[in-house]
Amino acid sequence: MGFTDEHLVPLVDDGLGNSAYLVGLGDGRALAVDASRDLRALRAAAERRGLTVAFAADTHLHADFLTGAVQLAADDGAAVLASAAGRRAYPHIPLADGDEIDLGGLTLRALATPGHTDEHLSFLLLDGPRELGVFTGGSLIVGSAARTDLLGAERAEELARAQYRSLRRLTELPDTTAVWPTHGAGSFCSAPPGTERTTTIGAQKAANDLLAAPDEDTFVHRLLGSLGTYPAYFDHLAESNRKGPAVLTSTPGQAPLTAGAVRALIAAGAHLVDARPVTEFAAGHIAGAVSNALRPTFATWLGWLLPDDASLVVVLGPRQDPAEPAWQAAKIGYDRLTGRLDGGMDAWRADDGRVETIQLVTADRIGDRPVLDVRQDAEFEAGHIPGAGHRELGTLAADTHDCADGTVVMCGHGERAMTAASLLARNGARGLAVLVGGADD
Repeated sequence: MGFTDEHLVPLVDDGLGNSAYLVGLGDGRALAVDASRDLRALRAAAERRGLTVAFAADTHLHADFLTGAVQLAADDGAAVLASAAGRRAYPHIPLADGDEIDLGGLTLRALATPGHTDEHLSFLLLDGPRELGVFTGGSLIVGSAARTDLLGAERAEELARAQYRSLRRLTELPDTTAVWPTHGAGSFCSAPPGTERTTTIGAQKAANDLLAAPDEDTFVHRLLGSLGTYPAYFDHLAESNRKGPAVLTSTPGQAPLTAGAVRALIAAGAHLVDARPVTEFAAGHIAGAVSNALRPTFATWLGWLLPDDASLVVVLGPRQDPAEPAWQAAKIGYDRLTGRLDGGMDAWRADDGRVETIQLVTADRIGDRPVLDVRQDAEFEAGHIPGAGHRELGTLAADTHDCADGTVVMCGHGERAMTAASLLARNGARGLAVLVGGADD
């Protein structure tokens, strides 16, 4: 069909560190690969190009987002392409190693590449006999390979050895073959820092440290040694994807709630998520609220720190889009956003609601106060304030950590630190402050 780069549209979710792909098939139809339940960007890209999604392929049972394939099947009539070994409980075309799908001018060939998950497939896109590129999902990624511990630490080594064999298989493709991974920089499914999200087989053979491993044991040691922690919600989302997420029949949103209704929901056990910027939260927030500033990583921290089976109430600022937190929550299966505080903090204050504050400090104002650094282990090890305590933010959900009153909480820019401070304050810590900036300051 004369495939060119213009036929492929990468759709990057910066918050999750992932890429979905939209492939124009030359006849007004399109293939979507690893689309999430938040289909806004994909639909906009398809509409601009006059495309209708006819095929929706998933490389594996995702742990970090709900698949959008079920929604595309319901709304667009897309045929869902996925591994037969995944035992998905919804209609799909089950594929095994070597199976091919005629896309109408192009062919999609399934390659079994277990490692990240047991049932993982890569999809080789062919134009006649020519290998155009391969959608590698969580197998070969730029500079690394995706983590192998999502099915439990006891299986991590076994799957790492499977990952070794899968990557060796992929490197048998021609060096010019494009590599289109799902997981990229910023993904907790294990991707190193960087700006490149696509690559080629040849480039990875030359630069990927894992591919340079002289033997399988060295590969396994390097891969397992690179794994950090991952969000708590990863442990159950793959099963949600096997069953199939509920089809959205309307745009996600949140009903406006009065201050009195919010107070009643909190008393009944609802969690309050304050999505305003750090400075606004610091200046005044509802007691017990968890700060999670509305930014690309909102969904990650929502799923890491709060349960998916409790009612959630959101506090927003006057210029924030009420639909955005609902969309981000929906893509990780957090469908219990009960509503938002109508009128924001002004309405709360007008109803005589209790308000608390947290001090913001610059680096020159820390003095001799104790410091708690809540960045990831790798960030802390790369450089930190001498004498600072360290707890990853993700660990504070299960154990909010006794910290001295007056502690200064810090991260890289301030958002994670404010989240941590809000959790610590909810646990009884007093006189907390948040560092404006990070270790470089």
